[in-house]
Amino acid sequence: MFGVSFERSTRVLVRRLSTQPHFSAECLFFHHSSSQQSYMEISQKFYQAMKACSSLSSIPLAHKLHAQLISTGLDSSIFLQNHLLHMYSACSLLDDASRVFYSIHNPNVFTWNTMINGLLDSGRIRDAEKLFDEMPVKDSVSWTTMMSGYFRNGRIEDSLIVFASMFRCCKYVSDPFSFTCAMKACASLGFINFARQLHGLVEKFDFGSNMPIQSSAIDMYIKCDEVISAEKIFLRIPEPSLFCWNSMIYGYSKLYGIGKAFDVFTQMPERDSVSWNTMISIFSQHNFGIESLGLFVEMWKQGFKPNSITYASILRACTSLYDLGWGTHLHARIVRAEPNLDVLVGGGLIDMYTKCGHLRFARKVFNSLKEHNAVSWTSLISGVAQFGLEEEALVLFNQMRESLVALDEFTLATVLGACSAQKHVLVGEQLHGYLIKAGMDSSVPVGNALVAMYAKCENSHEANRVFELMPIKDVISWTSMITAYSQVGNVEKAQEYFDKMPERNIITWNSMLTTYVQNGYWEEGLKLYNLMQRKGVDPDWVTYATTISACADLAVYKLGIQIVALAEKLGFGSNASVANSVLTMYSKCGRMEEAQKVFDSIDEKNLITWNALMLGYAQNGQGRKVIEIFEDMLSMDCNPDHISYTSVLSGCSHSGLVTEGKHYFSSMNKDFGICPASEHYSCMVDLLGRAGLLEEAKNLIDGLPFKPNVAIWGAFLSACRIHRNSKLVEFGARNLLELEVEDSGGYVLLANIYSDSGNSEGFAGVRNLMRNKGIQKNPGCSWVEVDNRVHVFTVDDTNHPQTKDIYIMLEDINRKIEGIGHPHGPTNSNCSEFLIPKTLED
Repeated sequence: MFGVSFERSTRVLVRRLSTQPHFSAECLFFHHSSSQQSYMEISQKFYQAMKACSSLSSIPLAHKLHAQLISTGLDSSIFLQNHLLHMYSACSLLDDASRVFYSIHNPNVFTWNTMINGLLDSGRIRDAEKLFDEMPVKDSVSWTTMMSGYFRNGRIEDSLIVFASMFRCCKYVSDPFSFTCAMKACASLGFINFARQLHGLVEKFDFGSNMPIQSSAIDMYIKCDEVISAEKIFLRIPEPSLFCWNSMIYGYSKLYGIGKAFDVFTQMPERDSVSWNTMISIFSQHNFGIESLGLFVEMWKQGFKPNSITYASILRACTSLYDLGWGTHLHARIVRAEPNLDVLVGGGLIDMYTKCGHLRFARKVFNSLKEHNAVSWTSLISGVAQFGLEEEALVLFNQMRESLVALDEFTLATVLGACSAQKHVLVGEQLHGYLIKAGMDSSVPVGNALVAMYAKCENSHEANRVFELMPIKDVISWTSMITAYSQVGNVEKAQEYFDKMPERNIITWNSMLTTYVQNGYWEEGLKLYNLMQRKGVDPDWVTYATTISACADLAVYKLGIQIVALAEKLGFGSNASVANSVLTMYSKCGRMEEAQKVFDSIDEKNLITWNALMLGYAQNGQGRKVIEIFEDMLSMDCNPDHISYTSVLSGCSHSGLVTEGKHYFSSMNKDFGICPASEHYSCMVDLLGRAGLLEEAKNLIDGLPFKPNVAIWGAFLSACRIHRNSKLVEFGARNLLELEVEDSGGYVLLANIYSDSGNSEGFAGVRNLMRNKGIQKNPGCSWVEVDNRVHVFTVDDTNHPQTKDIYIMLEDINRKIEGIGHPHGPTNSNCSEFLIPKTLED
C-alpha cells in the first residue's frame, strides 16, 4: 500500500512541479514496490519530495507527506525529521514544525538551527532567541542564523551584538559567512569604526583573499562613505567579481564624481544588468538626463532586457528633463513588455506625468495599478499639490488612510507641504497633533516638513518650537528655520541660527544670502558672499543671481561687473535667473546699452526677462522704448502680467504719454483679464497728475473699487504740489491723514507742500501730528562708489574720517548757491542735516 499511495502523491507533485522552470520530474520517480527499495533509497525519495513540497509551499501535500512518513515507520529518522522541520517552516506551518521539533528525542545541531531559522523567517524573534539560548551546543551556522535572522527582521544592531558574543564564546571563527553577515549589518548602519575593526579581524583570520569577504568589505566601506578604503581592496584583487565592479561604479560616483564612475563602467571586462542599471541610475540621480537616456538605448542595443529598476531610473531622467515625448514612448514600451505595471514603475510614471503638467494621465496610471503602496499614493498627492490643488491633495490623503496603506514619513511630509497655505493651516495643525500621538514627530523629514509648514504660514514661533523639540536636526532643519525668520523679516534671528549651525551646505548659504537681500540688508549680503569665497564654498547660480541683485539694489556698478565676470567664468552666465539679475543690475545703474546687450544675448527669454528690461527703461525715463519692448513681447506670444503693466504705465508716466497710458490701462482687463491693482492706479494718478489733469486724477481716485492707499494719495499730492493747486491739496491731505498710517513718507510730503506755499501753520501742524503719533522720518541715505569703495551717507553721522573736509566743501557750495540768488528755503537742508558717509569696503 505504501508504494502505491506514496507514488500517487509524488505524481501530484510531479504534475505541479512540471510547470516550474528548470525542474526535472525524474527526481520524484518511484518504483511500484517499496520492498525492492533500501532504507537509503526511500529516505532519499522522501527528502526529494519534501524539498519539492517546500518549493511549492503546499500545506495539504506537506501534511500528506508527514502522514506517509509516519506510516512507513521512518518518522524517527533524524535525517528525515530535520527535513520535515524545514518543509513545515517553508510552508509557514510553525506550530506543526514546533510539534515535530519537541517530539525529537535527540535533536542535533542541524535540528536546532532549522527550527530557529524557521521561527526567524516567520518573525517570531522571541521564540527564536529562547531556543537559541537553550541550545546545548552551537556551531558557526547557529550564530550566523541568528545574525541573518535579526538582519532580515530589521534588528540590525542586534545582529552585530550576536557577532560580538560569538567572538567572546569562540576563540576562532571558521565560517567566513559570519563576517559577511556582520559586514552587511555594519554597512546598513554606517558604523565606520566597527567596519575597520571587522576588516582587521578578517585579515587576522586570513580571510582577506576570500572573494565573498572581499565583495562584502568593498560594499561595507562604500556604504559607510569610506570609498578610499574600498578602492584599496578593489585594486588588490587580481580578477574582481562583477559584484565588486558594480559596487565600485557607485563608490567612484560618490568619491570622484560621475566621470570616474563612467570610466570604470567602460573598463569593465563584462557587464550584467546590474552594471547598466547602476550607471543609468547614477546619471539620473545627478540630473544627467540625456546621458541616462543614451545609456538606456545602448543597453537595449547590447541585448540587455530592462527591468523595473531600469524603467524607474529612466522615468526619473525624463522627469528631470520635462521630456514628455520620451516619457510617453517609455510608457508605451513598458505596457508592451509588462502586462501589469508594478508599483515601482507606476510611481515613476505618476511622478513623470505630474511634473510634466499632465495630471489627468497621472490619475489614469494610478487607477490602472492593481495595488497601491505608499510611493504611488505619495507621488499622486505630491503632483496634485504642485498644481495648487491642496484640497484635492488632502482628499487623496484621506482615501489613502482608508485604504489601510501604511503612512510613511515621506507621505506625511508631502501632505504637510500641501497644508502650507494659510487656508489649510488648521488641517496642518490637526495633522501635527496626529503625528505627536503616533510618535512620528521625531522623524527628521516630518520635523522638517512641520518647520517648513509653519514657516510658510509665517508662524515663526511654532516653527521654532517644533525645531527645538526635534531630537535630531540636519542641514535642512536649520535652513528651514533661517527661512522661517526671513519670511517674517526677523533678519537678526535668522543670522543667529545661521551662526549656530554645526554644518552648512550651499543651500544654507544661499538661504542666508537671500534673507539679507530680500530684507534690504544688501551690504551684509555682499559681505556674506565675500565670506563664502574665503571659506571656499562653491557658489551656484542661486548665489550669483542673488549677489548680483544686491549689487543692483546698491547700484554698485564696478563690484557688480566683477561678480558678473566671475559668474560667466564659472559657466553660470547663460542661466536665465543670473542673466535676468545682470540685466536688472545694468538697468538700475543706468547702463541701458549694456542691459540691452544682455537682453539680446538671451536665447530663451521668459516673462521675467522682458519685465526686467521694460522696468529698466521705465526707471530711466524712456517710455517710448518701454512701449516698443512691450509690443515686441506680445508679438512673441508672451502674455504680460501685472508687473509688465506696472512697467508700461510707469514708463508712460515718466515720459508724459497720457494717451498711450490710458490705452494700456484699459487693455489690461479687456485683453488679458488682469484686474488693475493699487500700483497700476498709482501709476495712472501719477500720469494724469504730471500732465496737469488733476480733476481727472481725482475722478479716477473717487471711482476706485477699493480704498486708496498711501501710494495713490502720495502720487496725487505730488502732482498738486507741482501744479500748486491748494484746493486739491487740502482734499488729498484730509484723505491721507484719515488713513492713520505710520509711514512717514506721506506726512513729509504734506509738510513740504505747506512749506513751499508758505503755510507755516499747516507745516507746524503736520510736524506736531507726527510727533504726537510717534512717527519719525526715516533718515535720508545715499551712497557713492569711488575707487572700488562705497561711501554710504546718512543724516547727522559724523563718523567718516573726512567729515571736516566734507563740511568745508558743503559750506563753500552753499555760499556759491546764495551768491547766484538761490537762498535756502524751508525744503533745503542746512549743513547739520547733510548726508554724512559711512564706508563699505569693496
